Amino acid sequence: MTPKSLSVTLSPLDNGRLANLCGPLDENLRQIETAFDVTITRRGEQCRIVGELAQRRLAAEALERFYAAAGAPVSIDDIQLGLVEIARRASSRSRALPPPAGLLTLKADLHGRTPNQVQYLRQIQEHDISFGIGPAGTGKTYLAVASAVDAFERDQVQRIVLTRPAVEAGERLGFLPGDLAQKVDPYLRPLYDALYDLMGFDKVGKLFEKGNIEIAPLAYMRGRTLNHAFIILDEAQNTTPEQMKMFLTRIGIGAKAVITGDVTQVDLPKGQKSGLAEARQVLKDVRGIAFTGFDSADVVRHPLVARIVAAYEKKREG
Repeated sequence: MTPKSLSVTLSPLDNGRLANLCGPLDENLRQIETAFDVTITRRGEQCRIVGELAQRRLAAEALERFYAAAGAPVSIDDIQLGLVEIARRASSRSRALPPPAGLLTLKADLHGRTPNQVQYLRQIQEHDISFGIGPAGTGKTYLAVASAVDAFERDQVQRIVLTRPAVEAGERLGFLPGDLAQKVDPYLRPLYDALYDLMGFDKVGKLFEKGNIEIAPLAYMRGRTLNHAFIILDEAQNTTPEQMKMFLTRIGIGAKAVITGDVTQVDLPKGQKSGLAEARQVLKDVRGIAFTGFDSADVVRHPLVARIVAAYEKKREG
């Protein structure tokens, strides 16, 4: 059955406003389409929106809102932040909105299994910068990589960049064999494993060769600007505040970033503050950044893992 459409007339007619609304090569319209999973066709001031009913209405609201503000050029930041606000208001008005769209990965049934995981996936879809903070086994990294694969498969980003701080968990890199790349490879292995699971070994290998996927230690990010990329910083509790600021300021136009970590498992030298813990305090009220917290109820590994996490949480709180 073909989804029904909704017609929107943008008034009063103003060709300058229309040009500002649409953006270069209709990039702003594409942002609205992606945000609400609809298709928009335009002829002059007449727009036709095709998609599910609730999503058509949100897209129409977005078109009218941005057209009203299009007396001056509308930046991609204005569009993306505005879309987040529209989605948030809609969510508060009605909890009947559909769950996050299915992810395009080899795991056809991949979805959030707990309320926090569902929220996490939605936050990643709706925000340019998202934090997932909680204990091991809660799906923070895996769901972030799945979201990156989904964005790449939908051509929303041009490449995937995955990074971790190379901090020893009670061991010393100097005693490991090989050059620097070989020494840090074990720290990045969980990211490789997730990619292979979600995209397939052969495809991942080809994308590495083409430069569409990059995995590197956090130190390699300094001095770069990452445009049109989906960037994941894993094990972020082992960043220093300076490293966290450095990473967040690498994010460029058309990029999306997810930062994951567990503030209870910091491997930094004693007395060194965690950049993730600081970021949670400094950025908690910054518009356009989302935080999702996980706890033992979100653990999806062996049932004993949830009990272990809960026991440590109890000890810490006591």
